[in-house]
Amino acid sequence: MKIVDKKDCCGCGACVNACPSHSLTMAEDEEGFLYPETDDSTCTECGLCGKCCPVLHAKADIPFAQDGYLARIKDLQIRKESTSGGVFTAIAQSVIRAGGIVYGAAYDQDFRVCHSAALTDQELYRFRGSKYVQSDTKETFREVKEYLRDGKLVCYSGTPCQIEGLKRYLKEEPAHLITVDFVCHGVPSPLIWRKYLEMQMEKYPDSHITDILFRNKGKFGYQYSVMTIKSGRKELYARGTETDPMLRAFFSDICDRPSCYACKFKKRYRMSDITIWDCFDVRKFQVPWDDHTGASQMLVHTDKGRTVFRSIEERVESVFIEPDRLTEDTWPMFESVKAKSVREDFFRDAASMCGFELFHKYYPQNLSVKMARCGRVICYKTGIYGFVRRMYHRYFKQRK
Repeated sequence: MKIVDKKDCCGCGACVNACPSHSLTMAEDEEGFLYPETDDSTCTECGLCGKCCPVLHAKADIPFAQDGYLARIKDLQIRKESTSGGVFTAIAQSVIRAGGIVYGAAYDQDFRVCHSAALTDQELYRFRGSKYVQSDTKETFREVKEYLRDGKLVCYSGTPCQIEGLKRYLKEEPAHLITVDFVCHGVPSPLIWRKYLEMQMEKYPDSHITDILFRNKGKFGYQYSVMTIKSGRKELYARGTETDPMLRAFFSDICDRPSCYACKFKKRYRMSDITIWDCFDVRKFQVPWDDHTGASQMLVHTDKGRTVFRSIEERVESVFIEPDRLTEDTWPMFESVKAKSVREDFFRDAASMCGFELFHKYYPQNLSVKMARCGRVICYKTGIYGFVRRMYHRYFKQRK
């Protein structure tokens, strides 16, 4: 498996899981992204790594029948803990209660983002909330294959490229596998995430950080969610997208994987059973739901996905929306992020600078940033934030 152009590797790990001689390993490059490396002394050149690569075998966006929904879990506490409407938790609960196992992206003990399994409802909290970092799938594809061989029901959630990688690895469509992907903006570097953690841990050296929430609704609700760092129940830090340097780096598209700038999985008609994404403009579909607690948009692609949706109907509120209408303003579903000219300099500095130096250079807390934060807080507290946000996006949509 030779990666000539890094845009041709999405880092899903399917090739490593498929290698029968264990000649492939995922190794981190200078930007912090994982790529397959081959041990030529043990490689048998069987070609399985290339056959299961989702980038080399990317599917065209060919239309088929879909169902569209606006949905949110009825359990208010779970909804508040979730990034949007908590629908994935409802799906995962259904799978676990049927004796199945659920895979999703979670923090490990060092706050690295990795795929792991959950066997109980209590473990599902680890999957709630966005994590704007590329997840390491490790050997979970092999684990899924073993569970499926034993007749176990499995639900696997991930980015579109990870789901296509899993499907290519399995070579078939197992009846007991449910796949859920989401509309992916792009996956930032684990190296940049480590730099951010380094900076924050230096700031709170005497506090044991217990949780980090990229999109916490607790302070200002769903539309103006913030990065929050906690120590037990104590909130150490809370800053929004205009202030927090990691969120600013993410939304400025400066630290994404090279393949994200030429993503082959930007499409509506997908290999997953269900696609989920945020619904920020809830009023467009369902005005009574505009209560700052969050809602999810869903596309159901398969009969298996329809069966799953029926299994959660008692635990969610849902409204059928025509798929064309549901997806009409969802540009991240169809368009790759745009590479910034400063990206190369940013990663070069990341190799030599500490976290504070890096983020202070590229995302300083200057007057304009402080004014933006003040403006957002005022808009939220006066009750006009949602209106201002809608007008802002409509203006730029027209300009585009």
